[in-house]
Amino acid sequence: MSRKNALAAAVAAALALGTLTVVATQSTAAAGTTARPGAGFRAVSADARAEALRTADREAAAVAKSLGFGPDERLVAKDVLLDTDGARHVRYDRTYRNLPVIGGDLVVHYDSNGKATGSDQAHQGAIKVAGVTPKLSASDASAAAAKHAKHVRNAKSDSADGSTLVVYAVGKIPVLAYRSTVTGDGESGPASREAVIVDAASGAPLDQYELHQGVTGTGNGVTAGQVTIETTQTSGGYTLTDASHGGTIVYDSYNSPQSNPKQNARTFSKTTNTWGNGSTSSRESAAVDASYGLAKTWDYYQSTFNRSGIRNDGRGAPAYVHVDSGLLNAFYDDSCFCMSFGDGSSQNGNTPVTALDVAGHEMSHGVTAATANLTYSGESGGLNEATSDIFGTMVEFYANNPSDPGDYYIGEKLNMSAGSLRRMDNPASDGNSLGCWTSGAGQVDVHYSSGIANHFFYLAAEGTGAKTIGGLAHNGTTCNNDTFTGIGRDKAAAVWYRALTTYMTSTTTYASARTATLQAAADLYGANSRERYLISKAWAAVSVGTALPDPGTGTPTPTPTPTPTPTSSPTGSPSPSGNALTNGGFEQGTAGWTQSADDITSSTLQPAHGGSWYAAMMGYGTNATESLSQSDIAVPATGSPKLTFWLKVSTQESGYTAYDTLKVNVNGTTLATYSNANASAGYVQKTVDLSVYKGRSVKLEFAGTEDTYLTTIFLVDDVAIG
Repeated sequence: MSRKNALAAAVAAALALGTLTVVATQSTAAAGTTARPGAGFRAVSADARAEALRTADREAAAVAKSLGFGPDERLVAKDVLLDTDGARHVRYDRTYRNLPVIGGDLVVHYDSNGKATGSDQAHQGAIKVAGVTPKLSASDASAAAAKHAKHVRNAKSDSADGSTLVVYAVGKIPVLAYRSTVTGDGESGPASREAVIVDAASGAPLDQYELHQGVTGTGNGVTAGQVTIETTQTSGGYTLTDASHGGTIVYDSYNSPQSNPKQNARTFSKTTNTWGNGSTSSRESAAVDASYGLAKTWDYYQSTFNRSGIRNDGRGAPAYVHVDSGLLNAFYDDSCFCMSFGDGSSQNGNTPVTALDVAGHEMSHGVTAATANLTYSGESGGLNEATSDIFGTMVEFYANNPSDPGDYYIGEKLNMSAGSLRRMDNPASDGNSLGCWTSGAGQVDVHYSSGIANHFFYLAAEGTGAKTIGGLAHNGTTCNNDTFTGIGRDKAAAVWYRALTTYMTSTTTYASARTATLQAAADLYGANSRERYLISKAWAAVSVGTALPDPGTGTPTPTPTPTPTPTSSPTGSPSPSGNALTNGGFEQGTAGWTQSADDITSSTLQPAHGGSWYAAMMGYGTNATESLSQSDIAVPATGSPKLTFWLKVSTQESGYTAYDTLKVNVNGTTLATYSNANASAGYVQKTVDLSVYKGRSVKLEFAGTEDTYLTTIFLVDDVAIG
């Protein structure tokens, strides 16, 4: 049995067992899930969620086996989401020989009948390292981490957290590593904490990111104005404890350090139930803003997505105001499951960082940590920040507070000299943020690379052109000079939330975020919906991929993206008439074709474009080459002869670098090359001009090449020359 047939047999066996199979795509769900218009999450009780997690843990061993994971790997259920139609999405973390795997998370998707339909994996396939005995000691790793910290000054290892041995699987080759917590002076002055990951053999830095995830800035006094907040009555009066929102408590940190905001903390309590005076002369005023903002954020997630709190378990996270001194920041810290808000500095009048969109932003960092857990560096870090900007903005619209109306400016109430921290409609207006994707986006500070997704979201929601929103001027410009309408902010937010919670993982990039949102739009509105089409237009407008064919005309909208990602097209079209090829649709099996491997197949593990047969090339995940050819083809002597075929590319690779390729050769000359960078959710028709071969007899060859790591499968169908 060939390696390819062995892989197919393993997949088929897992299907027969009713367990999960992995088709070789970065997002099997995005590639193969049937659109379910109207799909959404349903509310579940805490007991039901706990039982769903127990069920997921019981299934974990079978899931790991069916995915091809090794005997040293274990899955631990982290979250379960249930759709209104009965579908289920289980998020797992992974361990290797009991060590945490950074970048090992995944989501497994089941339909309403309990059948696994696919998975989204941060790291595809099994994980293996040479051993789990490090060459470096934990203390040496801590010293190396302090040396390599990027976001803190005067760095030192945090003795409380120390260095933890992990497997780092964010890149192609998993390595044994240490994860260390480093403390020091923050870039804006006050103390900060940073996670640094170093190689356990050499101490070389592998990754680093801030543990305080938040915006930098300051509030403008009591930005919420006069509002109603939830408190708790005690025998002696009232406290700022919000029992209706998971028991969320707002504390006065009394200038405790960022690293330990509860050090000097005390509860806000008084004999009357009126809080603050609308200015910073009362310490309660900042607490009112925080309490109000967190309650509105909870209500937004609850009423819109049936999500009960940050972790969907009905438990509120404590919040601390008046943290540190001169702190131009607010942040969410998952290690303490808490949020901290500073008082600002002389740079903007010492006003608290407690505005409504700031509260929504920070609480949304918690939601991200509880779901996709997007790593806070590289492109995933930009997506993490953008997610908080997106939902902080949506909370502002949801609250409908005349003192702070909804808009797409981030932190516009923070008394910043530029008027806001960031703008979603025009990210580049601050001189630092990116509004268009470039190959260097992953090397930019995450607060600035977030501009790409912020820009996408604004265009998806509002479309292009100038308008006034919330009393502020907005202008939806694009990177490709395209113009289009939006789908509305509520629909755009629904797409982003579903993509975040159902398809994204810790290592999601902008390219894979596009795939996730397109699948989310298909789930919610249909694969051929105008909403999905406009989502693709918005991504193309920020230089991520190309637009899908217009569902009204079937005409694709080109963009100037340097290495575009082709998009899905309607399936089932017949091959052109007058085909000079023999058996171009492969419906007669191998007739007319010469293949170096078992490429031509009718296996149902992958879809055909037309009929039942197709050619599946590559898919090994290691160094390999393949050839599929036909000789003695008589190219027409009149007209403008062309080669046409339908191609579907599924890959575990990410980004736009061509690691695995499929070349179209005619008489030994390469006329076209496709790669993992051309990954598509469905089949895309390709056309190659054969005018120079008019009246000649030619040999057509599809030649595939795959590199050492990660899998790419090229599906070819309905080939014609005419």
